[in-house]
Amino acid sequence: MSTVKKLSIVACVGIGILTVVGCGNGGATNCPFHQQPAMTAPMDIVDTAVAAGSFKTLVTAVKAAGLVETLKSPGPFTVFAPTDEAFAKLPPGTLDGLLKDKEQLKAVLLYHVVPGKVMAADVVKINSAKTAGGAVVPIKVEAGNVYVGPAKVVKTDIGATNGVIHVIDTVLIPPAK
Repeated sequence: MSTVKKLSIVACVGIGILTVVGCGNGGATNCPFHQQPAMTAPMDIVDTAVAAGSFKTLVTAVKAAGLVETLKSPGPFTVFAPTDEAFAKLPPGTLDGLLKDKEQLKAVLLYHVVPGKVMAADVVKINSAKTAGGAVVPIKVEAGNVYVGPAKVVKTDIGATNGVIHVIDTVLIPPAK
């Protein structure tokens, strides 16, 4: 058996063990903050989001706002990344309006970014975070789930070379100034 095949089998067994073990609290696996952290990816935040395939709208918005270079810089950054489904939940016309207003779009996107690398284990210990746009986003733990503003965190600790991504199910809208 080749070395590559042996390593593949070992990796699959390891993943299976992690799946069976779950959170370590009776096998419950619905708690993303007690799962094993993802391995660090060799890509920056933008490339990691592109590779994931579920952030097409976010990537389009980042490009339209002129934030690609910023999110490819050394950082580190923590990005609360809404999925394509999260963007689809916006009221009709909201996304189109944001894409036409670069400054407002930029403000919305920066409300999803926290300077520094805040891992899931740290997120559960804080009740708010100052975003890259200067606003403060509330964070709470409720019934075993973590919420950033109204958004539920559905996946955590997606590593990137310049930070970490936590996946959320709702687009965050910053408070009016």
